[in-house]
Amino acid sequence: MGVVRALVTPARGGPEVLRVEERPTPVPGAGEVRVRVHAAGINFADLLARQGLYPDAPPLPAVMGYELAGEIDELGEGVEGLERGQRVFGASRFGAQAEFVVTKAANVLPLREGWSFEEGAAFPVVYATAYAGLIRYGSLRAGERVLIQAAAGGVGIAATQIAKAHDAEVFGTASASKHEALRGFGVDHPIDYRSVDFAREIRRITGEARPLDLVLDGIGGASFRKGLSLLRPGGRLVGIGASAVSGGGRRNPARALATLARFPILHPLALMSGSRAFIGLNVLRLWDSKGSLDELIEPLQQLGEAGRLRPVVAASFPLEQAADAHRFIEERRNVGKVVLTV
Repeated sequence: MGVVRALVTPARGGPEVLRVEERPTPVPGAGEVRVRVHAAGINFADLLARQGLYPDAPPLPAVMGYELAGEIDELGEGVEGLERGQRVFGASRFGAQAEFVVTKAANVLPLREGWSFEEGAAFPVVYATAYAGLIRYGSLRAGERVLIQAAAGGVGIAATQIAKAHDAEVFGTASASKHEALRGFGVDHPIDYRSVDFAREIRRITGEARPLDLVLDGIGGASFRKGLSLLRPGGRLVGIGASAVSGGGRRNPARALATLARFPILHPLALMSGSRAFIGLNVLRLWDSKGSLDELIEPLQQLGEAGRLRPVVAASFPLEQAADAHRFIEERRNVGKVVLTV
């Protein structure tokens, strides 16, 4: 087995630049495993990397992908507690969108009985992000009000499930066609961001000028500014991304600069005076600092075993149709996670 198929981002551009190419078969080192990938998650970071807007992306050409599910193919030296042929899901620092990937043994876990490979690939990074944003940093408590931006996406649905498991009242933004699905996932107040100003609508629903305890926002720009204006004393806004800098599937420096100009300027005195907090979250930084995502995945495993969490897969695309998968996300057609099958 000298070469494997992999989805390569060769250069910046639109979805059409993506190519399936042959690459050398990766070899696991000490403490690592090689996984035969059956499904790999697509995150918005992959789209931003393709556009040249993701600072943590590896140099191009590169194989993207953080999330995977498949079967262990080979064990590196010193690996215990896992075996060849075992169904697993987990994370890798890029490279998951390929037939085989090598990752640390600590980064994979047994795939729960009854879960598909697609569901397994839809779990690790989005649920870790949602849990870190809501619980680890957001300190969500029962009865609190939380706004989840882009509630129909993979992180949005994960965050909704986690918030409802902690007995929160959930506001969620999405286009009107997705509201019925959002209610089914547990969103108490779906808001059509395309037809109404979400801040004005939340104030109308609650009858309060500053009604929220927590905002989870991966959009950025003016959305951060409005979210902060909705926080009551003690409120927290957790920023998990800035998808607003991307538009049309291609690198657009003018749009990115215009979006950056709309970000709020945060002064410590103003935050102290209002007793509000802005918290930035980058799961990759946590991953690098801690060496694993165990402190996030372990409590999620417990919620999953209790039946409170289960990934929602919006669509799966063969590796060769990755460009269509990227367009599907960019056109905001997904309700749930989009994955690649290998």
